Amino acid sequence: MVWVDLVTLLALVQFFLFAAAVSKARSRFGVHAPATTGHPLFERYFRVHQNTLELLVLFIPSMWLAVRYWYPTYVALIGALFLIGRGWYFVAYVNDPKSRTGASALSFAAIGIFWVIVIIGIVRSLIAG
Repeated sequence: MVWVDLVTLLALVQFFLFAAAVSKARSRFGVHAPATTGHPLFERYFRVHQNTLELLVLFIPSMWLAVRYWYPTYVALIGALFLIGRGWYFVAYVNDPKSRTGASALSFAAIGIFWVIVIIGIVRSLIAG
């Protein structure tokens, strides 16, 4: 389970770093709180952060449900794909929002795989009684 703990911590650290990037972009582009619009590059940083928050709500519980039904090391590896996808998404979206598709797909794929694992695990548990 330590690997799943590590992936969870890394997801939170990554999210914090994205928040720091938004803060830096606020200063760089003169977009003062509470504004969430202004310079287009600031808006890209802001959207990456918000999109990641939206997915973390799905990712973390899904990973922790999956680890109840499958090997923790494999679940952590799938979780690492999510982190890679989010890092890629950050770079892609800030540089050119149209280039984010593959990165988005990798993040969503990790969550989808977790859901499949959980559904199979629940069905198997119900059948075993």
